[in-house]
Order: sequence, then C-alpha cells, then structure tokens
Amino acid sequence: MEDLIVVFFADFFIYILFVGLIVLWFIDGKIKKEQVVHALFASFFAYLVAVIIKHFFPTLRPFVVNHKEIDVLFKPDGGSFPSEHTIVAFALSVTIFLHDRRVGWWFLGSSLLIGIARVIANVHYPIDIVGGAFLGTIVAVTVEKVHFLDLINYFSPRHRLSSKRIK
Repeated sequence: MEDLIVVFFADFFIYILFVGLIVLWFIDGKIKKEQVVHALFASFFAYLVAVIIKHFFPTLRPFVVNHKEIDVLFKPDGGSFPSEHTIVAFALSVTIFLHDRRVGWWFLGSSLLIGIARVIANVHYPIDIVGGAFLGTIVAVTVEKVHFLDLINYFSPRHRLSSKRIK
C-alpha cells in the first residue's frame, strides 16, 4: 500500500494539478483564465529549462548509484537535476499563488508532496527537488512579470488590424 501511495504522488499527482487548472478555467472571471494561461506558459517554460539543464549537465540518478528499487511505474532516463516533475509543479503552483494566495497554498503543498515522493521513490536526490522548486519559482515570477497574455494580444491579428486603423 505504501508503494502505491509513493507511485501515485511521484508519477500521477502532477496531473491532478493540471486538472485543478481546468477547474480554475471554468470558474467565472477574467482573472482565473489569465491565471491558467500564465500557469500553462510557466509550466511549459519550466519544462524547457529542465530539459536544457539536463542536456548540458547530466547527473546520475540515485537508483543508478545505489542500485536500489524505484517506486515509479516508468523508469526515468536522463539526468537527475533538476526534477522535471518538481520544476513544472512549482512553476504552475507559484503562478497560481501569485494570483490567488488561498488556492496557491494548496497547489504549493501539492508540489512539495510531488517532490518528496520523487525522493522517496529513489529517482531524485533532495537537491534535485530544491533546485526544481527554485527554478520553477524563478520561471513563474518571470512569466508573471512578462505578462504573456498582453504579448499574445499584442501579436494577435485583431490587434494588428486595430493598430493599422489608428495610423
């Protein structure tokens, strides 16, 4: 039973965070939709950051070093640092937190559970989780500062048409 709990949090709980985004999308209000768009952008860019770091700085995973069992369904390949699950989860959660602290605390707690489960599952070191949380936070704050929704609206065909009429 304990192994099933670890597998659930290490492998599948991140998808529940994304389901939470769908719920937020359908809650009325422009703020909630904007929050979801920011969280999706932050998650995507965080994933790219993790892939780039892993490509240039590959690190051995704990199960390769200690030759112990892993508690995940799919054996991860590639480097250990940073944890992709954690960087994506924290980018998503911090973005939600920046928009709505009450809901954000739940998302942050969930992200922490994901990271802890990845260590217990023997697929990451604690530093992979700390690094993923830090980098995910940096990405989320950056996405919030850039305000991607304004950029999308700026480059939309409708905006170009209205700016031509003004000239």
